[in-house]
Amino acid sequence: MFLLCYVILLLIYLVKGDDSYPWLNQVLRQEKLYKNCDVLHLKRDYLDTNTLDHILVDHKHKLLYCYVPKIACTNWKRVLMVLTNQSNASNLVDIPSNLVHSKNATVKLSDLDKNLAKKCLETYTTFLMVRHPFERILSAYRNKFNGNYTNSKYFQKRYGKHILKNYRKDATKQELKSGANVTFREFVKFLLNEGQQANEHWTPIFNLCQPCAVNYTFVGRYETLPQDSNTLLHMIGAPPIVFPATRIEHTSVLLRSFMQELSIMEIKHLYKLYEYDFRLFGYNLEGVLGFDLA
Repeated sequence: MFLLCYVILLLIYLVKGDDSYPWLNQVLRQEKLYKNCDVLHLKRDYLDTNTLDHILVDHKHKLLYCYVPKIACTNWKRVLMVLTNQSNASNLVDIPSNLVHSKNATVKLSDLDKNLAKKCLETYTTFLMVRHPFERILSAYRNKFNGNYTNSKYFQKRYGKHILKNYRKDATKQELKSGANVTFREFVKFLLNEGQQANEHWTPIFNLCQPCAVNYTFVGRYETLPQDSNTLLHMIGAPPIVFPATRIEHTSVLLRSFMQELSIMEIKHLYKLYEYDFRLFGYNLEGVLGFDLA
């Protein structure tokens, strides 16, 4: 019966397109996710809720959101603040980002009693947003390290100085002191050798949200962020909320030019680091290389 329903839904999807029935995307995304969790032998029966510190809780609307940096998480945290009455802002962007990311802005699932946390996982709507892994890496690089784009002194001092010391042979004393102007290739070398999970901004979604252990009922994609956000908000009965506009295509346009700084072997190794994110969420490298590595 399930197979018949799935085939019918798939036929409607192919005829009508995803804009007509946005909820049909969920059938395809979840089918791919669960299938590849099985294929890759990643399913787990035991789940320690203490490790789910990236899942935020809205008891009022029975919603669990696993936030992933560089996938509109600042704006989604703003939404959570409004939904949980932590803010009454009518314009979400009026909520300061430093307040959004403060510890007391939202409740984490890992803060709850284990029995309550498990009950929430079983009965609440659970969702996460996903994005092409290499686009997310590039977005993190540009936001934290690119000299023409960032003013993040913390990341330059915390990671930039280390990257330049270890991955730039001719780094000057001034460069080592500031940690500024790390190149994309130097950042990737850092990821390949030691830094994949050094910071949540580039830790794989698989590690942050445990999608083969948590039963996510809604998987949104950055490429369709406005539609998916509105669909989810409607589904949980949220009050009228205008999700902030996002330039979702900008990083994807730049990706190919930045990837040209890397060798094909570096791209292959980088793919392996984020392979689970690629395969579980249906991404590939055809748009970057012209062919896929999977």
